[in-house]
Amino acid sequence: MVLLTLTGGAGAGKTTLAGALAATAAEGPVRVLHGDDYWHVEPGRGVWAPDETGTPRLDVGDPRSIDGERLDADLGAALAVTPIVIVEGLFARRVASPRSRSRPRLDVFVDVAADLRLARKIERKCVVGDFPLAVLLRNYVEHRRDAHERHIEPLRADCGLTVDGTLAPEALARRIWTAAAAALARRG
Repeated sequence: MVLLTLTGGAGAGKTTLAGALAATAAEGPVRVLHGDDYWHVEPGRGVWAPDETGTPRLDVGDPRSIDGERLDADLGAALAVTPIVIVEGLFARRVASPRSRSRPRLDVFVDVAADLRLARKIERKCVVGDFPLAVLLRNYVEHRRDAHERHIEPLRADCGLTVDGTLAPEALARRIWTAAAAALARRG
């Protein structure tokens, strides 16, 4: 029984890696909680700022925009019935549910250079999706780059393992499962 957290910047490959981990887990079942499912949705909760048109937008570069209560509730429920729980997201390392403290835990930082993260995000949101490229680039230059340095990069030091997000997800999954097994063995 283990809790894995996957933290890193937007475009680092956390969701893809979570899928590879779930697919290669020796002990099942696995429950994956995606950080993107836990953003606050109503103004008044989280950090909101007006965009260039004056429309309030949630600041997804700020950890206070995560609905921690809902995440903690879902994490507690998953930990109660699932041998392996993976939480992936920008701020996954911040998961601190009281129920998670008794579970062996491995916090992983998925590291990818800023230019590659940005290229991956452009592909996902603008090329595959229909998000305006000019807005994404303006948000990156004016907000996201600084938010990454303030909120995400410091989490690297708190993670027990840093992996190169440019490597094949299956290879990273093997490395993480080996580290998780070692962490379990140390706990006895």
